[in-house]
This record gives sequence, structure tokens and C-alpha cells, in this order.
Amino acid sequence: MRSPFRVQIPLEPHRQSAFICIHYDIHTALGYFGANLLRLAFRLHLVLIMLLIFIAVHLLSQDSIAAPLPHPPDARATTDSCNDSSRTLFSVVWGCLATIFACTWVSVHPNVPPPNQSRPQLFWRRLKMMLIAMIAPEIMVGFAARQFFGSRELANDFKFSSTQAYFFCMGGFVSPTGHPIATREQLKDPDLGPELQEAIRNVNTEEITDKSKGDAFSKGVAVLQGLWFTVQYLARAYQRLTITQLEVATLAFAVVNIFIWLLWWNKPLDVQRPIVVGPPTQPNAENITFPIQLPRLTRFSAMIFGYSEHRYKPLSSVSVPSFWSVNTNNEDVTRGDLLLTLVGALFGAIHCAAWNVVFPTPAEMWIWRISSLVIITVPGLNFLLFLIVMGRGGRLNLILNTVLSVIVLLGFPLYIAARLILIVLPLTELRSLPASAFVDVNWSTYIPHI
Repeated sequence: MRSPFRVQIPLEPHRQSAFICIHYDIHTALGYFGANLLRLAFRLHLVLIMLLIFIAVHLLSQDSIAAPLPHPPDARATTDSCNDSSRTLFSVVWGCLATIFACTWVSVHPNVPPPNQSRPQLFWRRLKMMLIAMIAPEIMVGFAARQFFGSRELANDFKFSSTQAYFFCMGGFVSPTGHPIATREQLKDPDLGPELQEAIRNVNTEEITDKSKGDAFSKGVAVLQGLWFTVQYLARAYQRLTITQLEVATLAFAVVNIFIWLLWWNKPLDVQRPIVVGPPTQPNAENITFPIQLPRLTRFSAMIFGYSEHRYKPLSSVSVPSFWSVNTNNEDVTRGDLLLTLVGALFGAIHCAAWNVVFPTPAEMWIWRISSLVIITVPGLNFLLFLIVMGRGGRLNLILNTVLSVIVLLGFPLYIAARLILIVLPLTELRSLPASAFVDVNWSTYIPHI
């Protein structure tokens, strides 16, 4: 009997990434052991991890062995707003949250939503995307990379402009019957494909950009907020002032959002209505098989690994999924995986900048350090093993596939736990900051004067 955890690395041209291959074998395992039971176990496992994190942080914060921090009890008393050389706890938290919100709100570019959604529904849809980007920015980087490489390949293969290709990837084109035109199969259809291609090429780029809600003012505000925060961060580091863990985490979010922004530079922002092109498409019995609401586990895995075109049937839906992107070739898949690995490693490396920052307890310091290293090593190790597996065959390939499967299955919960820790700890350490954390930057050092 075939092992349910065996990872098959396909070599066909339409191959997806190694992570997608692992994703399919996990589904095989689910079928082998019982999908309902494992879904329940998966949810309980995540809940248990979250509870353990909060309990551990609470207990460690009460560690009586740790020596008290060398700052006076009235350190917060120096945060008088009338004192130009100090800052308040509120200003620290507000500056970080404003930077994260501004950068994330502008960088996230959702796909075209289903028709007839109300304004609150549209707002909630984008807010959910933004929350995902704040909790797990790596997921949004992977999504943006898939759409970037997919749109670039579409532009080369079908002579679309970059804007037209992105609009195609995000479900911006629909047939007169209201079904999305969003897959290669539709463009390559021997009967309707040539007509669809020509219709998309005839769409004016200005018509697409006119639907985009992105404007110079909102982007300018986000850029200025991010630059101002970064300048303050670097100035505090230069003057050897205490930098809080929340500020370190905010810098990591800002840097990752730069990658998302660059990948989606030509993608229209917050488009609410598609453009009708081409002849009417008639859904037949064999096409009306795609469920509008996939199982939650499938949608969750697709959010991370992407959809495969054979699982998505445009003629049985009215819009593309929230994390839909066109499949790409082998080289672009590898480039996307490499980019995701590098950005994830950079995200963890920035957290390592707080390696020697003063923590309330030694235990919290080591938890931060270990979590930062996990964020760096888990994606990198998976990608390295994938590259090794690709060049092997026979029995050695089977062994390496098994090792890769085990690492993924064990590393994924560790990665989730580390990400949750790096979200919780920056907030808990605000309870006990050293006095130098409230000292503001002396800007007169950088201003020429007599």
C-alpha cells in the first residue's frame, strides 16, 4: 500500500511547487486516516498551541528568579508630554500600529469580489485580507509572487499588457453570462480562445486603471509613515537608545510589505466590478461540478500553496477565489518559492535584531531568540531539501521524499507557534520597559547649527 505521507515531485511542465506537492499528499493522508477526524485534530492542535503560548508567557513573566531591571520605579513618570526629550507608551504603541496599518492597507490588493456585495461586505473582505497580512505576511508574499510570475507569463504568451495580465489573474474579466475568464484552458480553447485573447487585448489599459482605487495620496501617506518610522528606528539605534520589541516587529512588517507592494505594483487596487469581454459561455453538465464553498482545510491550504487550475471551474462560479492565481511554469514556481524563502528568512532575521534587547525575564529573551531562528530555518530547510530531491531518482528519491514530508509535517506547527510567539511577546514586554525606551531621539544632532 502506498504511504499516505509520500511526497511525489512531478516533472511535467504544469508542475506546481514542492509545497503544493506536499499539500496534495497531505490530502491523501487525510483520506487515509479520515478527513473529519484529522480536521478536528488540526483545529484542537492550533488551539492547544495558542493556549500553551499564553500560559507560558504568563508564567515566565512571573519568574521570581529573574533579577529586576535596572531602572527606577518612576521610569514612566518621565514620559510627561511637555518634555520634548521623552515619549509616552501611547506614542510608541500608536506609532507602531499606525505604521503596520498604513503599510498593510495600501499593500494588500484583493482579487475582484463576487457581484452584488454591499459596502460593509467589501470592507470586511479587504479587512480580512489585511489581518492575514498582519498575522502571516509570508502568506501574502507567496500570493503576490504567484500573481506576479503568472501575469508576467501571460503577458509573454498572449501579448497582454502587464495591467491586462494582472487584471486577468485577479478575475477582472467575465463573460456576458457572468462567469470568470481566469484560466489558461479558457484562453487556449480551440473554439473560444482566440476570440477571448483578442477581446482582452482590445480592453483599454486606462479603462482598467480607472477602476483601481489606488491614489497617490493614500500611497504617499503610507510611504511617508513607513519612511518616518524607519528613520526614527535607525536614529534610535545610532544614538544607542532602547528599541522595543514592538518596534522591531513593526520594522519587519514594513520591510515585508515593501516586497508585497513591489510585486503588486501593476495590479489594480480594490477593483469592485469586472469587465465583460468575449462571447457568451454556456455551462454544461460536466462543468457544473465545482463547489462554490470548498472545505475549510482545502481553502486554507490553497491560501498558502495556491489553487491548481483543474480544481477550479470558472463556469460554475461567479468570481475567482480570494487567493486565486494563474499557474506558472517550473522556473517561475522555483523563483517564487525562493523569493518566499528569502523574504521569510529576512522577516526572521529582522526579529533577530532584538537579540540583545533588554527583556523583562531571561526566559522571554530565549523564547524570542528561538522563535526568530525557527522563522529563518524552517522555510529555508524545506526549500533546500526540495532542491536536493529534484535532482534525485529511484530509492534515494523515495527516502528524501519521506524526510521532506516529515520535516514539513513537524515544522509547520513549530512555525505557527513561533509566529504566534513573535506576535504576543512584543505586546507583553510593554509591561516593563527600561527608562531609556522613553527617551526620544535628539534630532539636533542631525540638524546643522552654530
